[in-house]
Amino acid sequence: MKRFGRLYAAIDETMRTNEKVDAMVEYFRSADPADAAWAVWFLSGGRPKRLIPVRRLASWAMAEAQVPDWLFAECYDAVGDLAEAMSLLLPDSESATDLPLHRWITERLLPLASKSEEEQRASVVESWRELGGVERFIWNKLITGGFRVGVSQQLVVRALARATGVDEGVIAHRLSGTWLPRAESFTALGASETGDADVSRPYPFFLAYPLEDDLEELGDPTGWQAEWKWDGIRAQVIRRDGQTFIWSRGEELVTDRFPEIAAAADFLPDGTVLDGEIMPWKDGRPLAFAQLQRRIGRKSLGGTILSEVPVVLIAYDLLEAGGRDRRGEPLSARRATMENVLEAARSTAFVPSAVISLASWDEARAAYAAARERCAEGLMLKHTDSTYGVGRRKGGWWKWKVQPFTVDAVMIYAQAGHGRRASLHTDYTFAVWDDGVLVPFAKAYSGLTDAEIRELDRWIRANTVEKYGPVRHVKPEHVFELGFEG
Repeated sequence: MKRFGRLYAAIDETMRTNEKVDAMVEYFRSADPADAAWAVWFLSGGRPKRLIPVRRLASWAMAEAQVPDWLFAECYDAVGDLAEAMSLLLPDSESATDLPLHRWITERLLPLASKSEEEQRASVVESWRELGGVERFIWNKLITGGFRVGVSQQLVVRALARATGVDEGVIAHRLSGTWLPRAESFTALGASETGDADVSRPYPFFLAYPLEDDLEELGDPTGWQAEWKWDGIRAQVIRRDGQTFIWSRGEELVTDRFPEIAAAADFLPDGTVLDGEIMPWKDGRPLAFAQLQRRIGRKSLGGTILSEVPVVLIAYDLLEAGGRDRRGEPLSARRATMENVLEAARSTAFVPSAVISLASWDEARAAYAAARERCAEGLMLKHTDSTYGVGRRKGGWWKWKVQPFTVDAVMIYAQAGHGRRASLHTDYTFAVWDDGVLVPFAKAYSGLTDAEIRELDRWIRANTVEKYGPVRHVKPEHVFELGFEG
């Protein structure tokens, strides 16, 4: 736990990517595999469910720290983070412990779910008395289900590749899908033999950066193809060993949620992996994403919803064919093979993404201008020679989203943020006029520079009309332009 605490502090104290990676490499090379497995899981975004209500935790912390409700509330308001507020208010630890991270998780944290409230309190208080500093803060974050750290999974993959000597793509592949934080799982990440992919395991998704420069900077337009950018669920459909698996980009297995696609995959040849977008689709046209959400929110799918909101896979790419990884081939070759595979499958559940060939960049601009008419978010620009990479990469693929709609609105409420922004008002509520009355309709938390936030914070403090707890009602003087897509 102490070693993981030092790693967390090292990551949290720097904004330099290389320093974050260096800290992880050092940790992965020296940590016990059982501890390192949990570290990989947490650093990659894994979080246990909240095991104890936060109000209950706060009351125990107040009792242990011997502070009244009002003082705890003031401290929490100043700090902006419950786990940190509790860590700072609790008395210094009474004893030290060398209990390793994996035992803190398996023997202390996870068993809390099955304990009575009295047993939970005894266990949590005992842990508080044994831990101090950053370890106590991490423990509080884990209990509340709010553990986050400033690294992406891509950086974790990079660090693991350096620590083990295994290629980044192999590490990312091994981490995809349902990766369990166990000692043997961590050891397997560094295995030199790379033919160990589970039959259901998806490939890491290749992601595009927003278009940054003028189209002409991309060179000859005939070397590029354009596709519509759809607003659906990015997914991979996997057909291996006579079985079908559908994985979302969030690494969630969603096969049962889309039975029409799963049934159509029976006609794909074994050893096929398609990358695409699950879209609500009817009469040859996309439906609004809100219709897809109707399906996502249901525990069971009846005939009515299946008929009202049918779905298809808009197929973008072919990652595996004949059981062979095709990601290193040029896009043009992968695309040709994909079209042959889908034609042989003869299923309306698979729709090849429409390709817009480009003789000039003006043709791309014309297609971009028509995106909204097609219910698309914009265009994807892909070089026909591009390979299928891992994670977000610049160069071969670019996304060109349509400009958002905008509305002018009046700021009427402000509230302090959390964490590093706990002392600044960064959460704003906006209203529009209706017959002389300001009606609140939206919140926004981003879009301003740090300098603008500080300037606005000073104005908010000087122009507060009334307070409602942490919320300030301000004079209706500032007008903002808000961007939105729906």
